[in-house]
Amino acid sequence: MALPHRGYLGQNAPVSRVNRATAAQSLSVSLTVGAYGIAFGAASVAAGFTVLQSCLLSLLTFTGASQFAVVGVLGAGGSALSGIATATLLGVRNTLYGLRMAPVLNVRGLKRIFAAQLTIDESTGVALSQEHLGVREARQGFWLTGIGVYIFWNLFTLAGALGAQAMGNPAAWGLDAAVPAAFLGLLWPRLTNKSERLLAVAACALALAMTPYFVPGVPIIATALLAVIFGLGAKIWR
Repeated sequence: MALPHRGYLGQNAPVSRVNRATAAQSLSVSLTVGAYGIAFGAASVAAGFTVLQSCLLSLLTFTGASQFAVVGVLGAGGSALSGIATATLLGVRNTLYGLRMAPVLNVRGLKRIFAAQLTIDESTGVALSQEHLGVREARQGFWLTGIGVYIFWNLFTLAGALGAQAMGNPAAWGLDAAVPAAFLGLLWPRLTNKSERLLAVAACALALAMTPYFVPGVPIIATALLAVIFGLGAKIWR
């Protein structure tokens, strides 16, 4: 008697079309987002980090916006405290993602640690987009996307860092502009309505106004606080 085919995560069920579709979406997101790692690796080296330091940031931190914030602030001459504060503010959202995903994943022990590391915008987004198909599909979307982005992000970080190092002086090639360009690339698809666009314009204006008078890092922290105030105000006026 033949053994039943075991599906993803060990379920005794055949891999269905829904599973293949979820896997395809996860791969597409993973490759697209992971490719931004090239920009991070190049920007990190341009900001004065070594290839090893750049790779360790991706391996251990693994949250794109926070990583770009750290290299951007320190590369501009800001203090380590400013860089850490900025990265922390940008990473707070991952805590909220964790609260949302905890009942869906329902993991414990060592697997919970891995899940926390992989809880990012993309893994959460794909998981929630599959939730209407079932818990199994949501979990599959989370793990496939999280692992995929992690692998591609780190591989492309290494490629970008090695490429920038081989160029000698990255700033001479314009790679010092990689951080704001990458931030814009990450932000642009998320501006889906007028209020978000208004907030983006207001934050940009505030940062530009503060930059000549404050040390690097402070304008970014101020724009994060502006976003919090804007969000609270929008909630009150509803």
